Amino acid sequence: MGGLGISLGVLLTQLVSFLVLFGLLYLVLYKPITRMLDGRSQRIRESLEAADRAQQQAASSAEQVEEELARARQEGQELIAEARSAAGQFRQQEEERTRLEMAGMLERARTEIERERDAAVEQVRRQFADLAITAAERVVERSLDKDAHGELIDRVLEEGLAVRRN
Repeated sequence: MGGLGISLGVLLTQLVSFLVLFGLLYLVLYKPITRMLDGRSQRIRESLEAADRAQQQAASSAEQVEEELARARQEGQELIAEARSAAGQFRQQEEERTRLEMAGMLERARTEIERERDAAVEQVRRQFADLAITAAERVVERSLDKDAHGELIDRVLEEGLAVRRN
């Protein structure tokens, strides 16, 4: 190997030096770097798992929120329906109460009108009877000719009007 410029002693020395340097580098650098890389891989794996768990929890939370919103909407719709129903019932009750009240007022008004009409008819009857009696008294009092008769009727009517005015 001498023709190539390689000597066996130098080759062995370099080979031993290389193996010692390789052994030292393996012990001093390779194992700590490997441990560091394994630790980093473990932390990355744990971070990914934590991210997956967080994502699953977020999805689960989103589903729960959606379920709560759906329940809240349903309850809101039920409350609105109940309120509308209660308002309808209240309106019907008030309309019925108002109808009954109006019917009572109408009946009272009719009764009052009838009573006043009866009183007016009775008053006219009494006045007419009084006028008839007065006219009869005067007719009996004297015999009437056509002019006296007309004069008597006019006087009785005037007296009747004067009595009604007072």
